[in-house]
Amino acid sequence: MLAVEKNTRRDNIFTIVVCLIMVVLFFVPTGFENIQGKNSVRARARVLAVDNSDVGQYGIVRTGDQGLILKILNGKFKGLQTESNNLLIGKLELDKMFSVGDIALVTIDMDENDNFVYANPIDHYRLNIEIILLVLFSVLLVIFAGTTGLKALLSFLFTGFAIWKILIPGFLKGWNPILLSLLIVAAMSAVIIFLVGGLSKKGIISFIGTIAGIAFTAVFSLLFGKLFHVHGAVKPFSETLLYSGYAHLDLTEIFISGIFLASSGAVMDISMDISASMHEIKQKRPDIHAKELIISGIKVGRAVVGTMTTTLLLAYSGSYTAVLMVMMAQGTPAANIFNLTYVSAEILHTLVGSFGLVLTAPLTAIIGGIVYSRHVE
Repeated sequence: MLAVEKNTRRDNIFTIVVCLIMVVLFFVPTGFENIQGKNSVRARARVLAVDNSDVGQYGIVRTGDQGLILKILNGKFKGLQTESNNLLIGKLELDKMFSVGDIALVTIDMDENDNFVYANPIDHYRLNIEIILLVLFSVLLVIFAGTTGLKALLSFLFTGFAIWKILIPGFLKGWNPILLSLLIVAAMSAVIIFLVGGLSKKGIISFIGTIAGIAFTAVFSLLFGKLFHVHGAVKPFSETLLYSGYAHLDLTEIFISGIFLASSGAVMDISMDISASMHEIKQKRPDIHAKELIISGIKVGRAVVGTMTTTLLLAYSGSYTAVLMVMMAQGTPAANIFNLTYVSAEILHTLVGSFGLVLTAPLTAIIGGIVYSRHVE
């Protein structure tokens, strides 16, 4: 009973520490907040009227200028009505068309005296819907999983803060992408695993197994990344980043670090599944031999890996469905498709990530067998 109370107190202290770290991260600036200058602010604006007379339609693509009349809904210029233009460049993935009644996110440019100059429509305003969706997700998670769901939500938010406040700014500042990503993944894994699994042997085994799997994934990423001859510019907006004053960045290393960063969640799932299963077996059969426990853990790992590798394939291939459809529609041979740079990049993502999953299972089972063979908490 005392051991349970001690573990609970330890877990509560860890949760408080994570909350304090999140508060600090929330207020720590990234260093890129004021890049657009102090003479601009963001606001919501309602579209009162549209003028499509200067918009050219070429099949499904539109180019030209869409004239807008906007009414600012919040901020210093609330209630102001102004004319604006929505520039269309002929790219469906980037262009947006406004209709009367739409709410737009606009950037308001001001002069040196903070007087209104121009309102530039960025895109449709979606923050309110995104917040509602996040709240619904949070409520559902807490209702279903209770305290564990609340801790899972906390780990979810911590991961978001770590990526936005440390990882992305670090990449932009030229920090070593591989080392930074490994440190961030290790920190996120510790927070996620110990919040959900507790500061117990179950959590420790899962954490060690996760780090081992991610380390192997990083090694395979570096090795096969060079053999594939895939440049980091294969990712969307990479060239835009280079032309925006960041030509010094090593996009290839950033791309490679993204491989084990993306697979880290699946690696954590497998290590926790195996650790928790072995923990349960040990509790039911305290006299079980370490070898039997390891074999049981490996058997659990086989079942989990069998589905998780397919999960990675679906997750990565889903974003390239349109590309594959275009290639098939044009009758492009499969050999040509699989040699394309951006298709090869996704193959590299999937297979190297799967390497980490496969190796995580036996590593976690072996570690768990050694630790649990002594006693279990």
